[in-house]
Amino acid sequence: MTSDLAGRVALTIGALLLVRLGTWIPLPGVNPEAWEILTRSQGGGVAAMFGASSSGAKRLALFALGILPYVSAAVLVQLATIFSRRLRARARDGAQGRAATVRYALYLTALLTALQAWGVANGLEHVSGVVTAPGALFIVSTVITLTGGTLFLAWLAEQITVRGIGNGIALILFAGVVTDIPASIASALEVLRQTWTPSGKIIVVLVIVIVVTAAVVAMELARRRLPVRYAARAVGARMRDERESHLSIKLNPAGIVPVLLAPFVMSILVMVVGFVAGFESSLVMQLRPAGPTHLILSVILIVICALFYTASVFDPEESAENLKRLSGRLADVEPGEPTAAYLDHVVSRTALVGGLYLAFVCLLPEILLFYAHLPLYFGGIGLLIVVCTIIDLATEFRARRPRL
Repeated sequence: MTSDLAGRVALTIGALLLVRLGTWIPLPGVNPEAWEILTRSQGGGVAAMFGASSSGAKRLALFALGILPYVSAAVLVQLATIFSRRLRARARDGAQGRAATVRYALYLTALLTALQAWGVANGLEHVSGVVTAPGALFIVSTVITLTGGTLFLAWLAEQITVRGIGNGIALILFAGVVTDIPASIASALEVLRQTWTPSGKIIVVLVIVIVVTAAVVAMELARRRLPVRYAARAVGARMRDERESHLSIKLNPAGIVPVLLAPFVMSILVMVVGFVAGFESSLVMQLRPAGPTHLILSVILIVICALFYTASVFDPEESAENLKRLSGRLADVEPGEPTAAYLDHVVSRTALVGGLYLAFVCLLPEILLFYAHLPLYFGGIGLLIVVCTIIDLATEFRARRPRL
């Protein structure tokens, strides 16, 4: 390992330890014991709302809202480039364009996080015994603390990406998932002990975990290769023959972004409905996990997010123009507009398959737990984050490893 790689690894580990420390710094003005009792009960009302808006956070701490608001803001800014030609041109303006895009995402993050924090603070004030001194000061301090925590995580993720190793956002999410694995295993074992689950059902759970993990790995590594032919061209005094290559497209082109964005949209929907109809209303109950309404809306949101995000990161017209400029063409497809139309058709269908795959993986634990009574706690979004992060880290380590 080179000194540069060792320094990057050390910075990454230090940053992740700092993230974990921030999840234990308590939120000012909150009674931790009362909150713990609330979350250990039925998990209804504001506890369910807070869990939805904070990726299942169990503690009211500095980093309670996590980094998901920044992820959502960055995706929304990226999606805005589809509809705004001016913003799209700005985003493609090299390093300055990227810096402007990050700045817009931070502004939007501050707004979204402040709204979430305000909703959480108002909800906590209505729970007896949780807030030690309700009032305007508690709401203001909560909004500032939670918003500042999320903005700090966004900055830290950028430092990991630039000066560390791997994608900072993915690694922060990965750290949260991995540290929760022991608790998830303990919860599953406790359920098995209390229900005296037959050994056959335990084997079924283990087989499902192995099969789903293998399927996720295979899907994330899978590519659809479109044959590309490049015309013969002169190289010095010789003529280079026509050569063939491939245009590689991931079978899941949107990655894990849709499964991060969809719950955020769902949490906003839950908060809006809760403020309008009350957090204990039947509408909020229907939107809670495992309900048919929740499952159907989650599938729709994940697929829509997958399609829109893929459209924001892959421009068929630009790809067709690049192929034409390099004297390349897809096999049996005319250059120019026919190539762009063909790529749009292929990528749209691929993104649809990827969205359905993401929805299946994310909702499978809920379906098995609440309808088949199989305690599959590790899976869904956590499994996707772990697999994708490990694959990305392995790829970057190989790229940075010194060649002998």
